[in-house]
Amino acid sequence: MRPPTPGPPRRQRRVLQTVATIEFTKGVFVTLMGICALLLVHKDAWLYAESLLAMFHISTDRHIAQMFLDLADKVTDSSLWAAARLAFAYSLLRFIEAYGLWRCRTWAEWVAAVSGTLLLPLEVRELFRRVTLLRCGVLIVNVAVVLYMVYLILANRREHRKAACS
Repeated sequence: MRPPTPGPPRRQRRVLQTVATIEFTKGVFVTLMGICALLLVHKDAWLYAESLLAMFHISTDRHIAQMFLDLADKVTDSSLWAAARLAFAYSLLRFIEAYGLWRCRTWAEWVAAVSGTLLLPLEVRELFRRVTLLRCGVLIVNVAVVLYMVYLILANRREHRKAACS
């Protein structure tokens, strides 16, 4: 009978739980955005957009405010439903990933590496559109998470090979 394999070292567990917390937070945020999209169904999005601008004391004469109002004017119920479905699917992926990382599951490391890698081109594109501290930070954190997950996957492979040869 084989002895039970020990869990990952404490430091590795803490890093995985930190990433899990980030992924869970993303899931909660996007779920809230999906709920907001559903709350706008059968409503006049332009009026809500105008009220939001007024609440934050943003003049409707500003270019960005006009773009926001134009976007709100083009919103349809079907696009809101589609956005909500996409948000809930994305959130579900984030929650599953967070659970797996919290429990130190190898499959979750793969999910984190693949999903993080798929987001990199979008983050780079956004950075080319406009460099901000937030966008730089998001890109750096995402690259760090992907690299760490790849490192863990390769380290686990080496350990499994050693165990198989023993």
